[in-house]
Order: sequence, then C-alpha cells, then structure tokens
Amino acid sequence: MSNTTLFSSFNLKSLSLDNRIVMAPMTRQFSPNGVPTDEVAGYYQRRAEGGTGLIITEGTTVNDKVATMGATIPRFHGEDALSGWKKVVNDVHNAGGKIMPQLWHVGMARVADNAPHSELPSAGPSGLFKPGKQGAEPMTVEHIESVIEAFAQAAADAQKIGMDGVEIHGAHGYLVDQFFWEGTNQRTDSWGGSMENRGRFAVEIIKAIRAATSDNFPIVLRYSQWKQQDYTARLANTPQELEQFLTQLSDAGVDIFHCSQRRYWENEFEGSDLNLAGWTKKITGKPTITVGSVGLNDDFFGAFKGQDSNTRSVDDLLERLDAGEFDLVAVGRALLQDPNWANKIKEGRTDELKQYSGKALSTLS
Repeated sequence: MSNTTLFSSFNLKSLSLDNRIVMAPMTRQFSPNGVPTDEVAGYYQRRAEGGTGLIITEGTTVNDKVATMGATIPRFHGEDALSGWKKVVNDVHNAGGKIMPQLWHVGMARVADNAPHSELPSAGPSGLFKPGKQGAEPMTVEHIESVIEAFAQAAADAQKIGMDGVEIHGAHGYLVDQFFWEGTNQRTDSWGGSMENRGRFAVEIIKAIRAATSDNFPIVLRYSQWKQQDYTARLANTPQELEQFLTQLSDAGVDIFHCSQRRYWENEFEGSDLNLAGWTKKITGKPTITVGSVGLNDDFFGAFKGQDSNTRSVDDLLERLDAGEFDLVAVGRALLQDPNWANKIKEGRTDELKQYSGKALSTLS
C-alpha cells in the first residue's frame, strides 16, 4: 500500500505541514509547578526529528485556579510556563516540525483533594462529574465568562510565542465536553438545555480565540462521542444530530476538527463505512484529523493501566486517507513508544516498529 498521501504536504491558513502525521495530545505529568522543562522540550523535539508533521502538545491548562488536576501538568499561563513553552516551540521549529498547544480545562474530572488549590471546589456546568454524581455547585455565569476569556488569552499567548495554532480540548468528558453532554449539563439557562445551548460555551470560546488571534491562525477543536465517565455515551445518535452539533461550531470558526474515537477503523453510524472524522468532513467540509489506536491493536484505555499493545498494519488507514475520508492522522501511543515512527513508516521500515509498552508512560523517552 502506497503511503504517498500520508507523506504529502498539507496547507491551511498559516499552517504548512510536510506530511499528514500528527502527534496526538497525551497527558504527561513532567512539568514541576506546571512549567515545561528542558526534558519536555527534548521529548517534543525528538518527535519532530523523527518525521512527525504536526505536534499537538499534551493538555496544558488555561488560567483558572481549578483548571488542572495535578501540579505537574503543564499550564499555559504565567511568564515561567510561557518561557518554558517558548523553548519547546523553538526546539521543535529548529528540528523542522510544527507545534500547537492543546488548551485544557479539566472541569469536574478534577479531584480537589489531589489538585492545586484543594480548598476550591471543581467546576462544571451543573457541578456533575457524571449523571447523579454531584461534586460542586453549578458554575456561575461570571465563572463561565472568565474561563472563556482564559482560553482566548492562552491562544493569544500561543501565537505570541510562535505556536503554529491551538487546539481546544472539547473531548473525553472534560469541561468543554461537560457542557456538550446532557449527562453533565442540566442547566436551564442559555448555557444548557438544547443542543445549541449546550454548544454555546464552545462557540463562545472559539469566537473569543478568533478575536484574540489573527485570522490566519488555525483553530482546532478536538471532540468525541465517548466520555471517560461513559464509554457508550453519544452526543449524536444520527448523522442529522451530528450535523446539528457541528454546524454552529464550524460557523463559529473551527478550522480543523480532531475527531477522537477509541478505534479509528470503526464506522460511526450504521449503513455507512465512514468513521467519525469521515462524517465530520462530509458534514462541515472542513479538514479533519482521525485518531484512535493508529498503528496498534488495542484501544488506549489499557495504556493507562500499564498494558502493552501489539503493532497493527496501517494499510486500511492509508486506503481511507487516499480516498479523502479525512485529511490528517493522529498517532498517540505508537509515537510515545517510538519517536521515529513517522520516518520508519515513510521508509518502509515497518519491521523496526516497536511494540507499545505501558512502561512508556513513566518516562519522557
């Protein structure tokens, strides 16, 4: 199977990539007091040197006291943290790569007792981690508006230090997704209720980021049907519902949709072979990133339990990319294990691909 399309260039606004391989964001807790170190910079630099076209960083938190769940998760605010990220940017660019931060607020996934500012309750649209599990009072409108501004400021700072775009983490049951999902958003004001209202928080973040950055600065939105709270949850049960969900986000200014599935090869709706990224591109006409166990046999939940995973052929992935079902391919654990994954695929050195080991989570190799 030819990998010509995978290693073709991709251009959108100010973003120019040498190939279609994206490093997926993966939480790494190696930033003391939220500040990326030289070791963090080296970790990303090695992936750029290994041929990865675009790096999307681990989740990095916006300026809200309850945005993070741990003191070693990097933040994207404060001179010390931004200085650390500036070194990351420079090192990746010097290696010929492109990079953007994933902007993150964990919402009700934060366990207050284990997090900075443990005296403060966690934040969510209705104070629910999952249906029936109340952990805090609903967010005030003032808090909602301040978090929107925090995302916008982080994006402005990202552009200022030379990042090549930003990704909003709107997936996997964190704050933005907690607004999307009616299981955790039971508000009765303009921030909850209908699908349009549940999407308003993300829409306002997207608009605020666009206002705070130049028009050619790419905005990526990552979203998922599944949640960490419920792997079977769905925001949309039909293509028509998915269109209703996506249209206002696309209109607000999303440039690329990053469509998270547990396994990219699974079709999203009965009667069609398209996966989530395929449907999203068909509905919005916007470029999409597919992701979900690329190059591995197993989905990634096992990784967080330290489980290993065998390598998997990417032939079917290349066929779908060639057919135009999606535009970019995000690789997670396979790149975590092997910084040179992209170059090995390009050069046909598939026999050298390393089996994923759960131990890779414990280092910045």
